[in-house]
Amino acid sequence: MFLAASNEVAPVVALLGLVLGSVVVVSLILVKVRQSLLVGYFICGVVLANTGATNFLGESAEDAIGMLAELGIVLLMFTLGIEFSIRELMHLKKVVFGGGGIQMVTTTVVAMGVGWLCGLGGLGLLVVGFAMALSSTAVSIKSFQDMGQPDAPSARLALGIAIFQDLAVIFFMVVLPSLVGEGAGGMGPVIFALGKGFLFLGICWVLSIYVVPHLLHAVANSRSRELFTVTVVGLCAVIAWGANWFGLSLALGAFAGGLVVSESIYSYRVLADVLPFKDLFLTVFFVSVGLLIDLQAVIASWWFIGLGVMAILVVKGVIVSLVARQMGLRIRQALLAGAALSSSGEFSLVLLNRAADLGGVSETLEQVLLACTAISMALVPTLMRAAGPFSKKVDGWSFFKGNDCKGELKMGAEVKQLRDHVVICGYGPVGQALHDAMDRLSVPVVVIELNAATVLSLHQRGVQVLFADATNVETMKLAKVESARAIAFTFPEPELAIAGMRAARSLNTGIVTYARAKFSNGVEALQKEGTHHIFHDEVTSGEAMVKAVLGCYEVQVDD
Repeated sequence: MFLAASNEVAPVVALLGLVLGSVVVVSLILVKVRQSLLVGYFICGVVLANTGATNFLGESAEDAIGMLAELGIVLLMFTLGIEFSIRELMHLKKVVFGGGGIQMVTTTVVAMGVGWLCGLGGLGLLVVGFAMALSSTAVSIKSFQDMGQPDAPSARLALGIAIFQDLAVIFFMVVLPSLVGEGAGGMGPVIFALGKGFLFLGICWVLSIYVVPHLLHAVANSRSRELFTVTVVGLCAVIAWGANWFGLSLALGAFAGGLVVSESIYSYRVLADVLPFKDLFLTVFFVSVGLLIDLQAVIASWWFIGLGVMAILVVKGVIVSLVARQMGLRIRQALLAGAALSSSGEFSLVLLNRAADLGGVSETLEQVLLACTAISMALVPTLMRAAGPFSKKVDGWSFFKGNDCKGELKMGAEVKQLRDHVVICGYGPVGQALHDAMDRLSVPVVVIELNAATVLSLHQRGVQVLFADATNVETMKLAKVESARAIAFTFPEPELAIAGMRAARSLNTGIVTYARAKFSNGVEALQKEGTHHIFHDEVTSGEAMVKAVLGCYEVQVDD
């Protein structure tokens, strides 16, 4: 039994080792030429699959690749579900449902028209049109971050449209098996599939309101980081299995699992724990998709792929740019948003792979569309960099008269609005006193705390608080440390304060730091770290006691 299990697991482990080792080499090359790493991972998978590198797995190669692809999709969908924000949806509702709806419907209809001219037909045509209407959220948002414009109006519009695409994908993935699977045809299977989908999402909603918050609260009170992480991953696995039991895809279940915890007060803690692994999840996903590519089939259709890439970039870029102008963006910002969303994306890959498994898309067409998606994604960073110079040439062109939605296109989440604020790590007596003082002076504050009851209380009071680890770089990103003026570690634990300081300075080298220490050796450690202001509890208490005792003798002590 043990040997049999080992033989089943070993090919996947061996393949994963080969994949990650190859990714390191490819990434070093791509960093030098300033190309998208995500697309490089896809190319890495193509190379591994078509050079015989996986031959050592023997007959187990196909199964190992399939398992790795399924794992990559589940992990990716889980992280995207966690990052999905109902608050962002409500803040950007006009952009989401207006701009996103126009973009999706228009692009799908145009893509279906092109597919019909190329000889496609049936419900597979709808699948292809819908898949090509989706964009790469991972590539576009990362490109905005690399350009230093993560909160620009064009980035906000891209986020709004991406949110609508996420919602549309949930719906489409529910009905997909009834459209192209066994027994497909007529409204009966579609209605039945929608019923199952709404029932499943309803159960997830009940869990997110009445079960998961209490479970996470109990786990958080244990103060065990390992148990909290295990609980979150376990929730994902259980909900994904539940979706599979309902006859839905594991990918949809994983996305729903992320949604269940995304709006709780513990979502920042989950994000801080999961985000460091997001790049790994994306790597596994893109490489696993590349492993499914048959290079010979792609080479045989190279001219068709070239035309397809050009059509995708031009059609989607123009449509998104016009939507952005209608939403009130200037020409440059509109073109930047159009370039960011001009490619098809990771959800396109998921849908095409699922449709091919169900028999709704031919293997040759799947190979062509996967290649079109990969190449168009690779060109997004270059197109975004070219948007600025190109906008100067077309600045005189008259598009739609822009409607003023700029209020929506400003930053929505409260923490994201902060500038020149103070980050308070720990909310004991010292942290509370500091927060009260900052509140009286109207200085914006973000609190980082690991006591679940305290976090819940602050959240109910409307305080901007993160249930997260102050030593984690991802936590510092969520607290917008890069735009903060100061950070105060109010707990007397120098080792943790130093770790947090290093995380903060990796994002903001000029941030002013404050820390406490009980003993002199802690003070020395903080001094070596370059802490700006150190409060020695023993010295402070000693001075206060001397002053109080001498007061009995009416002796004045100079401060």
